[in-house]
Amino acid sequence: MIIDIDRMLQMDLKDEVFIIETDTVYGIGCLYNSSVGAQRILDIKERSKNKFFSLLISNMDQAKELTIDLDSKKALLDKYWPGDVTFILKKSDKVKDYISKEETVGIRMPNCDKTLSALERFGPMIMTSLNKSGEPPIIKFSDALRFESMVDFIVKGEDKTGIPSTVYDAINDKVLRQGSTRIIK
Repeated sequence: MIIDIDRMLQMDLKDEVFIIETDTVYGIGCLYNSSVGAQRILDIKERSKNKFFSLLISNMDQAKELTIDLDSKKALLDKYWPGDVTFILKKSDKVKDYISKEETVGIRMPNCDKTLSALERFGPMIMTSLNKSGEPPIIKFSDALRFESMVDFIVKGEDKTGIPSTVYDAINDKVLRQGSTRIIK
């Protein structure tokens, strides 16, 4: 089912898995507290359970709930959010092991009005690039439609840049994946 963002914002979500554009690539996601949705995403992507998920947020209050010691990183986060940087931070007990079995979690506030409105309405979401594991991320809406039968709905969107987010370990101050944004401290 293909819907627009307004229809998504009127829904009540629980364990649904959906596709939505971000500021970089198309993502496949679910509510962060849905272990059922998380497992479905792993199955759809044919992804190892050993890989952790990142979470998307719409504001700093959501980030504070999901992390520990955020205040010490706030200036860095404010410099790059909203934007295409995923920060690795110490996770709080609200981040369950099906999201990350480590003591850390990747968190990002995307610079995409459509995605931010969904995050504001529903709260943090598990989000990962839309693709089969090992394949390039989906950047065209028409290509996202290949996954339509596997998800509950797809939010109609625009074609994206194709450059994934930079992943920055804010605990150890190092780049884990270089995207289009370079971290300057």
